[in-house]
Amino acid sequence: MDEMTKQSYIQKSLEEWKEDISEVLSQINQEYEEVKQELRVYAYKYSITKQVIQSTVNEEIIKTIRQRYHIPFEEKYEKLKEAIRDLEEKRRVFQMFVDKIDEVTRKETAKPV
Repeated sequence: MDEMTKQSYIQKSLEEWKEDISEVLSQINQEYEEVKQELRVYAYKYSITKQVIQSTVNEEIIKTIRQRYHIPFEEKYEKLKEAIRDLEEKRRVFQMFVDKIDEVTRKETAKPV
């Protein structure tokens, strides 16, 4: 295999791998946006119930609001925050793959034949 064919093979292989990684990254980004939206909804729900509880004096009503809304909203909000952190880490890692593949591709392209 001559040098030009080797270089072409390496570039093609790296490009195929980058496409695969980019597809995974795209899926992660899509999931991230969906979770981010849901997190915003639950941030509002959690905040609103907290404010209502603080403005209410009747302990029975406060207890009902906490059980029915506040606690479940808080739990969901915390789970979504954790999911966002996980997705941010995945995004960072898969973007690192893309960056490293680009770096190697540039080096390979710059090599004299």
